[in-house]
Amino acid sequence: MIASFDELKTKFTALGGWQQRYRELMLLGKELPVMANELKVDDAKVAGCESNVWMYIDFTPQEDQLLIIADSDTRIVKGLLAVILLMYRNKTPAQVVAIDAEQEFDELGLLKHLSPSRGNGIRAIVQQINAFAQQHL
Repeated sequence: MIASFDELKTKFTALGGWQQRYRELMLLGKELPVMANELKVDDAKVAGCESNVWMYIDFTPQEDQLLIIADSDTRIVKGLLAVILLMYRNKTPAQVVAIDAEQEFDELGLLKHLSPSRGNGIRAIVQQINAFAQQHL
């Protein structure tokens, strides 16, 4: 199990081509914790995603960190969500807004292999996370 975004970057850099990265995304998606069906409500859906994506974001003032949980009904998006969750894990709101997620995805070699609508979905997820973090700066 990959424990940090830096570990993920190191692993993806070592992987050869897209097929190996795609396989790794599938494995990451399998490791994503299952969200309870009771939480998969319309208010939790991320607008702008081709697939169904449910996401909850909360802020823990004591730890000054965002807590993000997410799920999807497709395997590839579950893997992409796992990448996003690793990217933002244990981050303060200021650290979250400082992350250039598009650049990070580009460096992982993922964006160029995604359909335009999937790329837009990733951007919608990141925008929602950034908007929440902005509110808690």
